Amino acid sequence: MAKAISQYFKRIFDDYQVLVMVNPSDFTGIELIVHPDGKIEKTEMEFDEEIFEDLEADEFKPCGALEFQLTLAKV
Repeated sequence: MAKAISQYFKRIFDDYQVLVMVNPSDFTGIELIVHPDGKIEKTEMEFDEEIFEDLEADEFKPCGALEFQLTLAKV
Protein backbone atom coordinates (compact mmCIF):
# COMPACT_ATOMS: atom_id res chain seq x y z
CA MET A 1 0.00 0.00 0.00
CA ALA A 2 1.34 3.42 -0.92
CA LYS A 3 2.16 5.87 1.82
CA ALA A 4 -0.17 8.88 1.97
CA ILE A 5 1.34 12.23 1.14
CA SER A 6 0.78 14.77 3.89
CA GLN A 7 -0.81 18.10 3.09
CA TYR A 8 0.44 21.39 4.51
CA PHE A 9 -1.38 24.60 5.40
CA LYS A 10 -0.45 28.00 6.82
CA ARG A 11 -2.13 31.07 8.23
CA ILE A 12 -0.45 34.29 9.26
CA PHE A 13 -2.13 36.18 12.08
CA ASP A 14 -1.23 39.68 13.30
CA ASP A 15 1.66 38.62 15.53
CA TYR A 16 2.16 34.88 14.94
CA GLN A 17 1.72 32.18 12.33
CA VAL A 18 0.33 28.66 12.37
CA LEU A 19 1.50 25.82 10.13
CA VAL A 20 -0.41 22.55 9.96
CA MET A 21 0.53 19.16 8.50
CA VAL A 22 -2.32 16.69 7.88
CA ASN A 23 -1.95 13.03 6.95
CA PRO A 24 -5.13 12.44 4.91
CA SER A 25 -5.12 8.67 5.41
CA ASP A 26 -5.62 8.74 9.20
CA PHE A 27 -6.24 12.45 9.91
CA THR A 28 -3.24 12.81 12.21
CA GLY A 29 -0.73 15.60 11.99
CA ILE A 30 1.28 18.35 13.60
CA GLU A 31 0.47 21.96 14.38
CA LEU A 32 3.29 24.48 14.70
CA ILE A 33 2.72 27.91 16.24
CA VAL A 34 5.50 30.40 15.52
CA HIS A 35 5.56 33.29 17.98
CA PRO A 36 7.02 36.75 17.25
CA ASP A 37 10.02 36.04 19.50
CA GLY A 38 10.87 32.98 17.40
CA LYS A 39 9.57 30.43 19.90
CA ILE A 40 7.86 27.49 18.19
CA GLU A 41 5.19 25.33 19.81
CA LYS A 42 4.68 21.84 18.38
CA THR A 43 1.47 19.88 19.02
CA GLU A 44 0.69 16.38 17.76
CA MET A 45 -2.90 16.44 16.50
CA GLU A 46 -5.74 14.05 15.68
CA PHE A 47 -8.22 15.65 13.29
CA ASP A 48 -11.67 14.61 12.12
CA GLU A 49 -12.75 13.97 8.53
CA GLU A 50 -13.82 17.61 8.14
CA ILE A 51 -10.36 19.06 8.78
CA PHE A 52 -9.89 20.31 5.21
CA GLU A 53 -13.21 22.15 5.26
CA ASP A 54 -12.35 23.55 8.71
CA LEU A 55 -8.96 24.82 7.54
CA GLU A 56 -10.54 26.49 4.51
CA ALA A 57 -13.23 28.11 6.68
CA ASP A 58 -10.50 29.40 9.02
CA GLU A 59 -8.68 30.95 6.02
CA PHE A 60 -5.68 28.63 6.04
CA LYS A 61 -3.88 28.47 2.70
CA PRO A 62 -1.90 25.55 1.27
CA CYS A 63 1.85 25.83 1.82
CA GLY A 64 4.85 23.76 0.88
CA ALA A 65 6.33 20.81 2.70
CA LEU A 66 9.74 22.47 2.67
CA GLU A 67 8.55 25.50 4.65
CA PHE A 68 6.85 23.26 7.20
CA GLN A 69 9.83 20.92 7.56
CA LEU A 70 12.31 23.80 7.93
CA THR A 71 10.15 25.29 10.69
CA LEU A 72 9.76 21.89 12.36
CA ALA A 73 13.55 21.44 12.34
CA LYS A 74 13.86 24.54 14.55
CA VAL A 75 11.80 22.95 17.36
